[in-house]
Amino acid sequence: MLDILSDRTYRHLFLAQVVALLGTGLATVALGLLAYDLAGDSAAMVLGTVFTIKMVAYVGIAPVAGAFADRVNRRRLLVVLDLVRAAAALALPFVTEVWQVYVLIFLLQSASAAFTPTFQATIPDVLPDEARYTRALSLSRLAYDLENIISPTLAALLLAMMSYDTLFLGTVAGFAASALLVVSVMLPSPQAAKPRGIYDRTTRGMRIYLATPRLRGLLALNLSVSAAGAMVLVNSVVLVRGLLGLPESALAWTMFAFGAGSMAAALLLPRLLDRIPDRPVMLSGAGLMILSLLGLAGVTAASGLHWGALLFTWLLAGFGYSAVLTPSGRLLKRSAHPEDRPAVFAAQFALSHACWLVTYPLSGWLMTQFGAVPALAVLAALAGTGIVTCLMQWPGGTAGEIEHTHDDLPPDHPHLQEHGTSGHKHEVIIDDLHRRWPVRF
Repeated sequence: MLDILSDRTYRHLFLAQVVALLGTGLATVALGLLAYDLAGDSAAMVLGTVFTIKMVAYVGIAPVAGAFADRVNRRRLLVVLDLVRAAAALALPFVTEVWQVYVLIFLLQSASAAFTPTFQATIPDVLPDEARYTRALSLSRLAYDLENIISPTLAALLLAMMSYDTLFLGTVAGFAASALLVVSVMLPSPQAAKPRGIYDRTTRGMRIYLATPRLRGLLALNLSVSAAGAMVLVNSVVLVRGLLGLPESALAWTMFAFGAGSMAAALLLPRLLDRIPDRPVMLSGAGLMILSLLGLAGVTAASGLHWGALLFTWLLAGFGYSAVLTPSGRLLKRSAHPEDRPAVFAAQFALSHACWLVTYPLSGWLMTQFGAVPALAVLAALAGTGIVTCLMQWPGGTAGEIEHTHDDLPPDHPHLQEHGTSGHKHEVIIDDLHRRWPVRF
């Protein structure tokens, strides 16, 4: 997997991702302490609002930013967005009112909503070979998992020597370093497609996404991921500290189990995906998450919650979580022309976070009102709905290359000039051509 780091451009982009993630992790810890300083016992409400603002920015800004990403120099755009994020983080230590936090977080997360899908859409252009791109996706998943482990540890070490305000400086340094790494390489910027109106550009990513069966299936699996993931991310603290009465270190180990499962899947997936198509791997991962939640619900109902069972469940859930998310970039790459990739990646970014916008509050409400077992059961059922919807929207056997004919195309159509008039096979992308002349297969 690490051999792809021999590519200088990708190596710099990967390091940019790592340092930005570390900075974001430090900001997460610092924000909690800042919220407590400003709001005291109402800090939870402040943080809940911050996370809601984050999701609203992701859902609302990403499609708009993706619509214009092919109109500007991609490297320049990424650097500017990194600098905007750094400026917002630099201002956070100086706030004196809660509303100022909300404004700065919206600015920072809006920049992230534009940065992340543009960055993700750049990687397949840098690594066009699918096998190498698959390894890049796994490496990216590892970076996210390691950030969940390293950032809290680094924050704890820094807080032992200095105030939490200093953590925001670490965030600024992370974004600044990311900008320097991006500017140090030349990035491909595919030529924009034919001129389109603002509405067309803004909605094009969503329209391509929702017109593509495998991406509709991916959206359904995003619901499964967010349902199971919300149970882990929202309710682990209640399970460990409240129900089990364990110390803070136990919460860290519980979250480590989830990250370890995700990392294990990321390490195994490149070779697995060389032999097995994406669809069965992703469906199996979603199924594993559901079974793990139902299993913990059954054990807890029968004999009460045990920490060992919780650790094992979160380990399995983390494995399934990564098995669904890691191949998703491959589906997006196959489903859009290079000039449309930023818009399609932005659509995935927005729609997937819309799922989280639903499951985050639902998970907390279920746990608070009904307890652990009903929360586990309902979220598992919601994740199961995602699998059923995926099976309906993304039928088996729809490989990327499909044997088909275009008997109704005019003889001089460029598609026939390229592929011929007889039955042929090529990557089927839902674009203007295939919407006008549907494939027959």
